[in-house]
Amino acid sequence: MSIFKSHIAAMSAYKPPLEGRDPKDHLLLDFNERTIPVAEPIRKALEEFVNSGRLQMYPSYGNITDRIADYCGVQSDQVMITNGSDQGIDLIIRSACNAGDEIIIPGPSFAMYNQCAKIENLSIIEPHYTRDGGYPLAEVLAAITDKTRVIIVSNPNNPCGTLVSPQDILALAKAAPEAAILVDECYFEYSKTTVAEYVGSYPNLLITRTFSKTWGLPSIRLGYIISAAENINALLNVRGPYDINQFGVVAVEAALDDVVSTESYVDEVMEQAKPLLENYLNAEGIPFWQSAANYIWAFPENPDQLNEKLIAAGILVRPKADAEGRIGLRITVGTVTQVEHLIGVLKS
Repeated sequence: MSIFKSHIAAMSAYKPPLEGRDPKDHLLLDFNERTIPVAEPIRKALEEFVNSGRLQMYPSYGNITDRIADYCGVQSDQVMITNGSDQGIDLIIRSACNAGDEIIIPGPSFAMYNQCAKIENLSIIEPHYTRDGGYPLAEVLAAITDKTRVIIVSNPNNPCGTLVSPQDILALAKAAPEAAILVDECYFEYSKTTVAEYVGSYPNLLITRTFSKTWGLPSIRLGYIISAAENINALLNVRGPYDINQFGVVAVEAALDDVVSTESYVDEVMEQAKPLLENYLNAEGIPFWQSAANYIWAFPENPDQLNEKLIAAGILVRPKADAEGRIGLRITVGTVTQVEHLIGVLKS
């Protein structure tokens, strides 16, 4: 008999396929990461911190919240840093829900939403994205009840890259004023779409973001929540005082000193490399979902065989099933050179 809650003991862990991922041996196009190393000022800042004699001290966050708020165009009291955006998602769901409450998670989507919901023993409502219809807004609106406590808007969604308009998100906020509208904007720098300007007007809007994706810092785990000040104050009661490590703060400070480097990488990915891959897929008649992020979910006729060939060629992508169980390959878009290499392997 387990000493833990029965529903937790019966769960399975979220185990992303991390084994064997070596950037020296593979072109990593499987986890939607930045595909080139971080900017040199970030590496140098981390090296200086290691040599500063402060590793034995507890983290001291300084004005990092102010700097992130300034970057986002919101007030400092509308921002809270978290241990990656995963912690932000977990904190919001834990704080908003009791066992038996309902959460609406349109799928397929990021596995952590379901994982956090199952931990809290919630009832999960899961309308489906479609390639033609995108986010199932009508179905989500119809699913709202007096037991709905959280509605997930992954914007853009992973794995399909579908974007939800701010107007549709605000429609959800109006339709479910007692529910938290959790808008996951972890790919914001790619999509350039946000509802951050509305958090002061809609107290049930909560946005999660991260420095893992565009900025290339997933290994040191720093994300943040944007929401109304009263929500931030409540969530600070749940987050631990030292949950975010000092490495993350040091790296993000350096990253915010050099936003241009990140913007340059984003421009190459979205304006040059991504159209290159889309044009190839179109020319080959391979269907794919229109994406507002740095990845494309493509559906070749022989995905398993193609994936094996890509692995043999040293390229990792991520097989993902749609709502009907059809396997597609979610491909991270990197630099122009990397995409040209991928296309060359696909052609062969």
